Amino acid sequence: MNAKQLREKIAKNEFNKPTSGQCTGHLQANMLVIPSAYADAFEAFANANKKAIPVLEIIKGSHYSKHLANGANLLNELPAYNIIKDGVVVETVNNIEEYYTDDLVFFLIGCSFTFETSLMSNGISLRHVDLDVNVSMYNTSIELNPVDMFTGKMVVSMRPVKKHRVADACVITSHYPSVHGSPIQIGYPNMIGIKDIKSPDYGDAVEIKEDEIPLFWPCGVTTQNVLSELKLPFAITHAPGFMFVSDKKDSEFYV
Repeated sequence: MNAKQLREKIAKNEFNKPTSGQCTGHLQANMLVIPSAYADAFEAFANANKKAIPVLEIIKGSHYSKHLANGANLLNELPAYNIIKDGVVVETVNNIEEYYTDDLVFFLIGCSFTFETSLMSNGISLRHVDLDVNVSMYNTSIELNPVDMFTGKMVVSMRPVKKHRVADACVITSHYPSVHGSPIQIGYPNMIGIKDIKSPDYGDAVEIKEDEIPLFWPCGVTTQNVLSELKLPFAITHAPGFMFVSDKKDSEFYV
């Protein structure tokens, strides 16, 4: 199944799982949708925090992607969306057609799922993929660079890696700077404000074995954390782990 076929199944509500491991080799993206009055400030904020919020495409006056998947309908081609009011998730839905107005601006943001294919093809297994569960994600104490009204703290995703492959994982992911790049922290969750690694704030918990070290990458769910801080009157995001699967190939983002 290619990316377009998966999106067609999603639009028909025939696929509603996390997208990690789906359409191997295709770039996946986070999504944020906000009223145009906030769009310029958010874009500046993202540019000031590119490792956490690497913007890949901005869509104004439309709900169709042009760059990442020409003609893809962003209202119903993600498996799950969070509706956010005053910073609080009030509903999770499988399409956002009833909420759309042409005043909304769509941001598609780089996702660490993109470099997972490269990790796996180099013999680094990923437990959440093997178990077919969502990746573990955590709120942290890492402060973002504030811009205008936007401020907040970074969210990270975690993947356990065999100790002897940690350096390899860092090098491999460093070649994907537009989808978060290398880890932000290695092995010491308490240093970034994570008190209980067995209890992720988003996604599913996975075992970390004795011969493994947890690696933490910046995560696009950071935007949802920022919205919670800001208490923006209205916004829409992808539900964590339920990404936009694009037509672009991972290899196009390797540098």
